Amino acid sequence: MMRWCAEMAKTILICDDDPTQRRLIQAVLEREGFHVLHAENGPQAYDRLSTTSGIDAVILDLVMPGQSGIDTLKDIRAAGIRTPVVVLTASGGIDTVVKAMQAGAQDFFIKPASPERILVSVRNALQMGDMVAEVSRLKKHAANRTSFDDLVGTSPAMTMVRRLGERAAKSGIPVLILGESGVGKELIARAIQGSSDRAGKPFVAVNCGALPANLVESILFGHEKGSFTGASDKHLGKFQEAHGGTLFLDEVGELPLDMQVKLLRALQEGEIDPVGSKRPVKVDVRIISATNRNLSDQVRAGAFREDLFYRLNVFPVEAPSLRERREDIPALIEHFIRRFNIEEGKRVTGVAPDALQLLCAHDWPGNVRQLENTVYRAIVLSDTPHLQAFDFPAISGQSLPVATATPLFAAPVPPVIAEHQEAISQLEALDAGLTDQPVKILDGAGHLRKLEDIERDLIEHAISVYAGHMSEVARRLGIGRSTLYRKVRDCGLEGMVKEVG
Repeated sequence: MMRWCAEMAKTILICDDDPTQRRLIQAVLEREGFHVLHAENGPQAYDRLSTTSGIDAVILDLVMPGQSGIDTLKDIRAAGIRTPVVVLTASGGIDTVVKAMQAGAQDFFIKPASPERILVSVRNALQMGDMVAEVSRLKKHAANRTSFDDLVGTSPAMTMVRRLGERAAKSGIPVLILGESGVGKELIARAIQGSSDRAGKPFVAVNCGALPANLVESILFGHEKGSFTGASDKHLGKFQEAHGGTLFLDEVGELPLDMQVKLLRALQEGEIDPVGSKRPVKVDVRIISATNRNLSDQVRAGAFREDLFYRLNVFPVEAPSLRERREDIPALIEHFIRRFNIEEGKRVTGVAPDALQLLCAHDWPGNVRQLENTVYRAIVLSDTPHLQAFDFPAISGQSLPVATATPLFAAPVPPVIAEHQEAISQLEALDAGLTDQPVKILDGAGHLRKLEDIERDLIEHAISVYAGHMSEVARRLGIGRSTLYRKVRDCGLEGMVKEVG
């Protein structure tokens, strides 16, 4: 497996002055696949959060020597660090909880806490963090303030895109974004606008390849009322809609030649001629264009004007295909899982290692758009915490097995089964060959045997192993002696007890 196809795991920072408590919580989290970092006190936790990227949640003790957990939490929030925080305390007084929530905590638990309670708190905090991040992303998108921090990926190819885009954002220079379909050219254009002095101003995107041939001029430059049949109202056009902001011309190579002439004039003169208008209209628009074609070849073939090409191609930016940035695939998948979990009300936590390896090795001819749609489909159909290879049938060639994995939102375990969970675990160990006792939890058809039959086998096995010492048998099974004798009678094992003394 390639090194960048490691399983995507969330990182949790545990801040507690008690090393034993830290190790106990670490064991619970690592068993569920989380990565764990440690901090012995508040200042150390603050430093970790300030200098270490990729921390997804914090478990913070409220009572520590020196700086308290509440003060640490206040410092974290005052610094603008929005990482979800779960607080833990030895006392669960309402005042303590209220102060923690007011300081910015997402949840709390009282120690010692059960593993289940710890995991519930951490997962709730992570989900809340994902929701906050998604809301922030949507707000930035709606306000036309998307930045290069919103681009996913740290590969060399994406680092170069960021570097070039940030430089382009500092001026009004025309930018031409080159790349295959589905690589995210519009997102790069939005990041350039959001990082420039036009941030917050209109961002108008036009797919030049989807414009009806007879309406291209009207859509781009607008028209006056009555200027042609059907023009019942005045229409401003995309240039005037983008006034003061950015006009993004996607697939600019698809524009007809006569419209290329008018576009060139608009770029050179800063004014447009709406259809039917008696005078030109001044516009203040920054042009960012994009294409998946080779415009140089189109120029040589006479399909694209050479003077317009040089006008647009002042600052070219190459958007890499997904094949050229495979190391970004895990981060992209994690981003899409987080987004679609919120949209679809799911709690998928990641991708199984074998499935992730398949996704990383795939060529993705449709690039990021294809990956996004593939993950979306898998999340909608999946019932397991981790997406499996069979959730991506078009890539893995595997179909959904008849017996699927445990549902993600399994019903609560009934008390009668929970009471005997340890017994069932022991029988599973017997089935796995850890002992030579042929006790089974499945029948010949592969179905679970009745609970009373499983319980009878375990009691019979325990009586045999501990040579009829009923006190020891009861202790090992975690039940009282009177309960054990009652179960022996119910299971019809009195003869065995007499037999072994």
